[in-house]
Amino acid sequence: KIEVAFVSTNSITQGETVARFLPFLNVDYNFACRAFKWDSESIQKAAVHCVIIGFANFERDEKIIFDGEQKIFAENINGYLLDAPNILILSRNKPLSDDVPQMVYGNKPADWGNLILSPEERDELISKNPGAEKFIRPLLGAEEFLHDKKRYCLWLVNANPGELKKLPLVMKRIKACKDKRSQSIAAGIRKFADTPTLFAQITQPEGKNFILVPRHSSENRCYLPIGFLNSDNITNDAVQIIPDATIYHFGILTSSVHMAWVRAVAGRLEMRYRYSKDIVYNNFVWCSPTESQRKKIEQTAQKILDVRAKYPDATLADLYDENTMPPDLRKAHAENDKAVMAAYGFDKNLSESEIVAELMKLYKKFAST
Repeated sequence: KIEVAFVSTNSITQGETVARFLPFLNVDYNFACRAFKWDSESIQKAAVHCVIIGFANFERDEKIIFDGEQKIFAENINGYLLDAPNILILSRNKPLSDDVPQMVYGNKPADWGNLILSPEERDELISKNPGAEKFIRPLLGAEEFLHDKKRYCLWLVNANPGELKKLPLVMKRIKACKDKRSQSIAAGIRKFADTPTLFAQITQPEGKNFILVPRHSSENRCYLPIGFLNSDNITNDAVQIIPDATIYHFGILTSSVHMAWVRAVAGRLEMRYRYSKDIVYNNFVWCSPTESQRKKIEQTAQKILDVRAKYPDATLADLYDENTMPPDLRKAHAENDKAVMAAYGFDKNLSESEIVAELMKLYKKFAST
């Protein structure tokens, strides 16, 4: 009848680590304290985010989860410190459902900055080599997307060599990219020295609009800012993209149902969300809406984008700050949440932990088939 209270960093209850760690214990979780910031009085302190797990070789009749000041009585405490079935979310390389579009990493430059331009460098390049303008595209990573920071890139896919030769500043950057790749200690990078006009890895199909999801995002937002963008924008590998997505997919992913899943299973960097396609997206169970439910989600999703467009001088970080989020944007999200909940057949009054419990039941059903 011995019980142990184990204090750890929060990493053992998030992302891929749960499936690696939990099977070795083979014990019952009887109480738990969800992630909290453990400070200290040290002058050179480094605050860490911790969890406390109480476990034993027997089950208590009454299990308790502490979440800040909240005390939750649970039927079961699983490896994610949720009142939900004992399920492990395993890494998978494609979505559970065959009819869901693939998520991929954004393009990887590996260019040492030679194919990437600041606004000032862009303006200077165009002023000295006007013919370069047709090859310059907006570049989006997480920082640029969330905080509206401007960066650009030389996008030379299918560029005519004869045209490039007439642009000495562009050629200078191409040569510098080739030299840096050739000198890399990584064999995988050196092979890309043969194609110095291109990003090392190009995952973004030409001419397709796409959904953008930042790989890291603040935990202080009710909704993870997700974009539905046109093909003129080029991404880097600080984001993940879904090239074949529709406005319906955007509506599901920007909903409170998907956010509940993110908060439950995503990895964390300190407490910031670390969105993994192999853990979060590929294991997310999608609903099977009727035609009218799908159309409703498309309408509410478009409404979110329309409201965002009303605030051109606000960044997405501003719009999704819990202190400054506009009421009409919050209302648009609430309407979208209601439509998505209905498509899942969930009661509109379910709490977030209850939503996660239902999603984990669905995951168990779909993952076993």
